[in-house]
Amino acid sequence: MTTLRLTIGIDPGISGAIAVLADGEAGPIIDMPLLGEDREVDARQVAMFIRAARDLHPGASVSAVIERVRAMPPKDGERRAGAQSSFNFGDHYGKAKAVLELLGIPYTRAEPASWKRQFGLTGQPKDASRVLAIQRFPTVAAELKRKKDNGRADALLIALYGEQRLASGVAA
Repeated sequence: MTTLRLTIGIDPGISGAIAVLADGEAGPIIDMPLLGEDREVDARQVAMFIRAARDLHPGASVSAVIERVRAMPPKDGERRAGAQSSFNFGDHYGKAKAVLELLGIPYTRAEPASWKRQFGLTGQPKDASRVLAIQRFPTVAAELKRKKDNGRADALLIALYGEQRLASGVAA
């Protein structure tokens, strides 16, 4: 059977991941590839993963959804990410976007609050997305069995969010 649509979901954080949905079903998933001691996103590996997924489904329409990240300055005495970690997070986001642009893959950005609200994850523990992804995509449950696999779960749900928004005629 020919795949008509590939949707790539990207959670761009250092503990993030990249997931592919093929006609709404979970495909390959990888943890965000990182380079060396600096633990920077390995844009080359990201591109190779996306190309390989695309090559498995020739002729499929390909799009991506990337979680939009922003600096989180402190408010009301609350501790947030420091300047360096915010810069690094933005760098990872930029590298993922650049890979999509270079590969000619159209993408939309998903606000964390929006995609989490759509799936009832607002205010839930971080592990709730992993539990939901296992329920929605039981074929990849083995790839989501550890608590630290929440980045993989987020990437799957970000892709699903994009697909659902597209199906309803609303941009992600």
